[in-house]
Amino acid sequence: MTRIAYIATYPPKKCGIATYTQHLRQSVKAARQWKFTDTVYALTDGNENYADASVHPLPRNDRQAYRKAAQRINAGDADVVSLQHEFGIFGGAKAGDYVLELLSRLDKPVVTTFHTVFEKPPEPYFSVQREIASLSDRIVVMNRKAIPLLIRAFHIPEEKIVFIPHGSPIPVPQKRAELREAFGWRDRKVIMTFGLLSRGKGLELIIRALPDVIRKVPNALYAILGQTHPEVRKREGESYREELMAYVRELGLENHVAMIDRYVDEKELVHYLTACDLYVTPYPGMQQITSGTLAYAVGLGRPVLTTPYSHAQDLLGEWREELLLPYGDTKAWAERIAGMLSDPNRMRLWEERMRTIGAQLHWPRVGAVHAKLFFETARQIRYEPRAKAAGQAFSKKEV
Repeated sequence: MTRIAYIATYPPKKCGIATYTQHLRQSVKAARQWKFTDTVYALTDGNENYADASVHPLPRNDRQAYRKAAQRINAGDADVVSLQHEFGIFGGAKAGDYVLELLSRLDKPVVTTFHTVFEKPPEPYFSVQREIASLSDRIVVMNRKAIPLLIRAFHIPEEKIVFIPHGSPIPVPQKRAELREAFGWRDRKVIMTFGLLSRGKGLELIIRALPDVIRKVPNALYAILGQTHPEVRKREGESYREELMAYVRELGLENHVAMIDRYVDEKELVHYLTACDLYVTPYPGMQQITSGTLAYAVGLGRPVLTTPYSHAQDLLGEWREELLLPYGDTKAWAERIAGMLSDPNRMRLWEERMRTIGAQLHWPRVGAVHAKLFFETARQIRYEPRAKAAGQAFSKKEV
């Protein structure tokens, strides 16, 4: 059986990559019916405590620690390394370049998941991501539109890139009425957004649209779930949240907007998504390559409306005319939201369509696809040792 070493953030770290890696690890293990425990090298700022002996802290800002981690992985029993790459989680002044200290010293096959792919990557992101791609044997993307971007930017052979969708939990629809009752939503039509709060999420668009929605759907409620992004809080405190609430008061929407200002764990997030009627991602930036919350909403069978950013186009392209709306067109958003929420038959139709798409995203399936990829990568590739300085090429042979 294939043993895996994961490199990523990991719970109790509160971030999307940490949660993703935990579910990936669990679902791959379940797919293999594997009784052994794979290891994790968890990037840490020094505040996380890991009771699990198979989780090894990797201080993100300690350059030497990356070299030691490579030595430990090389000496261990892992057959393949799964690296979750996102700018900002690795140390190094140049776009998290400390990760190259680790990758360039590994003798094990590497499967890297790119959680961010730029259409035109600027420096120093370009050089770092190009080197990561060079030092990886397979690259996983969660959006098919990322494949031509990587080929064009880094001249990566297409056969090296694998599309596997973002995983999502399996829905439990029978709990929906119970959860709506618990949240006080039994008699409301709930529109929901989730994520760390920051400017650039497009939340103002939905707030502007609400007065027109309420004229047709008087019991509409917009639930904004999530804390302010910690980096935003460092720079400007809660000024953005306060501006949104001032806007809500100005429009007289106090009874139609709920800001749930706290961190929710995975289980609670699933409960909120299950209980809402309509999930929205009104992001103004069209380059977003992956949205975990959109994948979760679709995987849980909830109807969605979204701006046509990259991941939304890839996931919902079949229904682009009905579900993808331009940013800034308040009237179109209000009409579409009200039209869906006021028509139970239409909502049931979209629930069924989302369940069809979402079936491809559930973690058991996604874990099985990853398990197969890890096994094939470990089996197919034979290495000459590549303990070289970062930036240098290495040799490999396809067996």
